[in-house]
Amino acid sequence: MNRKLRIILSGGGTGGHIYPAIAIANEIKRRFPDTEFLFVGAKDRMEMDKVPQAGYKIEGLWISGIQRELTLKNLSFPFKLISSLYNARKIINRFKPDVVIGTGGFASGPILQVASSKGIPSLIQEQNSYPGITNKLLSKNANKICVAYDGLERFFPENKIIKTGNPVRQGLLSIDSKRDKALASFKLSKDKKTLVVLGGSLGARRINELIEKEFDFILTQNMQIIWQCGKLYYDKYKIYDNTKNIQVHDFINDMDLAYAAADIIISRAGASSVSELCIVGKPVIFIPSPNVAEDHQTKNAMAIVNEKAALVIKEADLEVDFENTFSQLMASLEKQEELSTNIKKLALVNATKHIVDEVEKLLNK
Repeated sequence: MNRKLRIILSGGGTGGHIYPAIAIANEIKRRFPDTEFLFVGAKDRMEMDKVPQAGYKIEGLWISGIQRELTLKNLSFPFKLISSLYNARKIINRFKPDVVIGTGGFASGPILQVASSKGIPSLIQEQNSYPGITNKLLSKNANKICVAYDGLERFFPENKIIKTGNPVRQGLLSIDSKRDKALASFKLSKDKKTLVVLGGSLGARRINELIEKEFDFILTQNMQIIWQCGKLYYDKYKIYDNTKNIQVHDFINDMDLAYAAADIIISRAGASSVSELCIVGKPVIFIPSPNVAEDHQTKNAMAIVNEKAALVIKEADLEVDFENTFSQLMASLEKQEELSTNIKKLALVNATKHIVDEVEKLLNK
């Protein structure tokens, strides 16, 4: 391709929408180094920080989702929608993208809607086994829909679906060779098993409460803990940092090393996390968030659990089931090996490459 490409990527609200968009941009840049990129996000959300940190320019729209309960915030939604559609049109008219890529979240709605209305090719990357409302609405006009799970023809036009998997950080593909480096980096003992606790980029209140309550029990299993409690909760839990073989982090930048150090992982079941954990191939206990649209984290987790590739405990059952589930897993090397072997079989390691292959096809039409 001789001419300079111009590509808009949009998605945000959580790391699960932001990091796939960044991974796609990085792969496009690797193939076409002169490409000009513009990210479009929602004002005041985490993409406004994370995207510039990754080296890309971003503009924000005044947009948010509709709350499921009747709230005052919903009254402003029509005004936000009109404003964001108007500004999305201005951005597209000025930037003149060759392709627009959406990875989910509210901000991708207006920009992909305007792109479709102008005949600009668009691609949706749907991370979840149960799509959010934004992508369901956009799918009617999108040219291609890249998915990570089977069965999404229930929600999307079947002729547009390509199963690619979810983009993941490339550093995760080689964690097996990083264990010694990881143990040294986190100053961990080689004589103890390591539990890594992940609640998502912002943190998970219920998982944090669980770890605070249960860490004495966990440590009796000859374990050490790397606990990512999230930025919202760090001030509350940092008192436990470097006590009793516990490390507390607000955010872990070197996730490849955290995964390399892990023997067991406790995690939310956001789509990007699930995709990463399939590649990582360690025994996982999922604790899905019940506070997400359509309970999609439980559906993500069950897609793995049904393949005998992970364990799951619902938040409502933690008090009753956690200690029993955890101690049984720790006591059975056979069960750990089974989960590890089976989850690796579900990994789609070339997802980013396959998605960008589809972008190239749109560019060459």
